[in-house]
Formats: sequence, C-alpha cells, structure tokens
Amino acid sequence: MAEHLTIGELARRTGVATSALRYWEDLGVLPAPTRVSGRRRYPPSTVELVGLVLLLRGVGFTLREIATFLAARTSDGTGWRELYQRKLAELDHRIAQAQTARTAIAHGLACSHDDITGCPRFTSGIAALLEGASLEEAHERAHSA
Repeated sequence: MAEHLTIGELARRTGVATSALRYWEDLGVLPAPTRVSGRRRYPPSTVELVGLVLLLRGVGFTLREIATFLAARTSDGTGWRELYQRKLAELDHRIAQAQTARTAIAHGLACSHDDITGCPRFTSGIAALLEGASLEEAHERAHSA
C-alpha cells in the first residue's frame, strides 16, 4: 500500500490543510479513504480530485455545490450541466449587481456636495431603497429626477 498517500502527504501535494481535507470528507466532497492502522490512505488520484475541488471553488462553487457536481458526474451525465447553468446565471446576476454598485459609487464620487448625505439624489436613492426598490431601481430613480 506504499502508493497510497497519507493525509499529510495529500496536504503537501495540494496545498490544502489537513483540517480542510477532513472537513471535505465530512461533507462528502472527498470520498472516505481506506484506513491502515486507523490512518487515512488516499489513492494518488485524490490529488487530481482535490485540484478539481480547488478549481470549482475558484470559479465560485460552494462546497455543497461541488459535492452535487461530483455526484452528478457519475450518474446520468447531465446533472453537472444544469449545475453549471445555474452557477452561470448566478454569476451574471452578481456581475450586474457589481456593475450597478460601481456606477452608483462613481456617481457618488462625481457629486459636487461636500457631504454626500446632503445630496438630493443620494437621499432620493435611499428613499427608493426604503420603499422596496432594488439598488439598480433606486439608482435609476435618483438619476432620472
């Protein structure tokens, strides 16, 4: 069983802390390894699996979503596409929110008021938010008046 890796060796090869690897096991992201004398022993392919987890985390997937992805890729083969489509829609929404926030901040910096809270556009934006408008709607209302 010399070709199998200890948790410490897996951590060194992947840069992931042993505590994170144990947590990922608990969540089902990593399969439970075999044990020899009570110590975890991972097949070498686990290094690539950890790399896949790191990649998916890097593009915005949660550990729960990663566990779903890993389970879906071994079943009928279509589940991962649905997960990717949902994540893409979520990212598009977050990008739109960030763009709106950026525009609002840029307008705030361009404001001629010494104190932004004294700006009528700023206060009308706050009023719109308090009425239930989204940030985008509030910003639009503030700048259309």
